[in-house]
Amino acid sequence: MITDTNVTLSRWPFRRLDAEETPVLVAQLRQAGVTQAWASSFDALLHRDIGSVNARLADECRRHGSGLLLPFGAVNPKLPDWQEDLRRCAEDFRMAGIRLYPNYHGYALADPVFTELLRLATGYRMAVQIAVSVEDVRTQHPLVRVPLVDLAPLPETVERIPEARVVVLNWWSALRGDKLRPFANATRIYFDIATVEGVEGIARLAERLPPGLILFGTNAPLFSLQSAVLKMQESGLAEATKRLIFETNASGITRRTQP
Repeated sequence: MITDTNVTLSRWPFRRLDAEETPVLVAQLRQAGVTQAWASSFDALLHRDIGSVNARLADECRRHGSGLLLPFGAVNPKLPDWQEDLRRCAEDFRMAGIRLYPNYHGYALADPVFTELLRLATGYRMAVQIAVSVEDVRTQHPLVRVPLVDLAPLPETVERIPEARVVVLNWWSALRGDKLRPFANATRIYFDIATVEGVEGIARLAERLPPGLILFGTNAPLFSLQSAVLKMQESGLAEATKRLIFETNASGITRRTQP
């Protein structure tokens, strides 16, 4: 049982990808042993009609990945009527969570609108994912330079909202060294492994964070699905710890966030 908490559908706007067609990506996920994948859409980065993005995402997951793809819609709190986009994700599409792109949408986690969004999403019993990056900053198009999300305000914000469950994606470059330390005791903030570097990187991460806060995530199809699986296989972690990261931690989040 493997849950991939970091998959994205549709087309990456800056280059073609090997598995950009959903049926191809689904086949690759199944071949790797993935039994559930939390999926958002690349369209959410630059499209202004977020409602249509989420409707297409829900339809794509239903048509091509029923039983495998779990849609995580997007919300841009800097656009008008974003509360309605959130409501539709929760009530119309019955999504387990949403994925946020603060750096692409132009707000910081210290912005009061993020706190409002997190509070409302938690009220709907939804998990909230935050993509710290999507593409490596070294390969970004020169006209579309997107900085890493500053995560420093996050622990305090989550502490003020009981029952909030936050998943941080593609974060490795943003929390090097001592920057990760404040998150070790933040028991409702989880971290995926997609950008964790080195075969021993996951084992070192499990020494700095409780293994119960680490999730398997690949950032497929932008990153290599096989690379993430290989990092886990060669991590040297005990099998019980691998099971936590591969599936148990993720299923615990969706159990707590769904009615």
